[in-house]
Amino acid sequence: MTDNVLEELSDDRRLLGRTSTAERVAGILRGRIIEGGFRPGMRLAEEEIGRALGVSRNTLREAFRLLTHERLLAHELNRGMFVRKLTVEDLEDLYRVRRLVECAALRQLAAPPYALHTMDAAVTAGLSARAEERWRDLGTANMHFHQGIVELAGSPRADDMMRGVLAELRLVFHVMENPRRFHEPYLPRNREILDALRDGDAPGAERLLAVYLDDSRRQLADGYARQLG
Repeated sequence: MTDNVLEELSDDRRLLGRTSTAERVAGILRGRIIEGGFRPGMRLAEEEIGRALGVSRNTLREAFRLLTHERLLAHELNRGMFVRKLTVEDLEDLYRVRRLVECAALRQLAAPPYALHTMDAAVTAGLSARAEERWRDLGTANMHFHQGIVELAGSPRADDMMRGVLAELRLVFHVMENPRRFHEPYLPRNREILDALRDGDAPGAERLLAVYLDDSRRQLADGYARQLG
């Protein structure tokens, strides 16, 4: 594990407050996966992470168990805990779920106006990341945009499920050799979806999203094919 990752976890320690429950620790680690801090195949050093977060070994192990259940981590006998490497089958299933959840969130919208603050903030963050050539952060902003789409459904359960889906998706993104080439073209497409929703055109936004998801899935599948090549 790199020193940068451990420093970021030390910064996260304040988020735990006095109640460092396994669920909160799992939430922090999941967030770091979504942000790209933990790469597929990375070994998670129990002692170093526990020290950075200031939590007990039992609490950390329970957090690892929760994330294993979410298919983000995998335990290897006599070697420890590792960030999962996802397969092309995982990719296809993730996008199947995304279409079911994200498109449905737009399809069920009633009359405008809609609560678009999360999506709007994500587009703004994406523009800032692009201007400063922070490509990993651009990918994170893109994920927050899609989390915002699901938030329109007003379902805490759907929100929780989407966070898990996006964390797995970040592990898929690592197959792309050039993150700028992959993430940057989707920024204006995010804005198109946002503009359609601002105009009250939820069906139009859903059509844009469906094509967007198909294009993204195809690019990632090609990335896997090149990697296996």
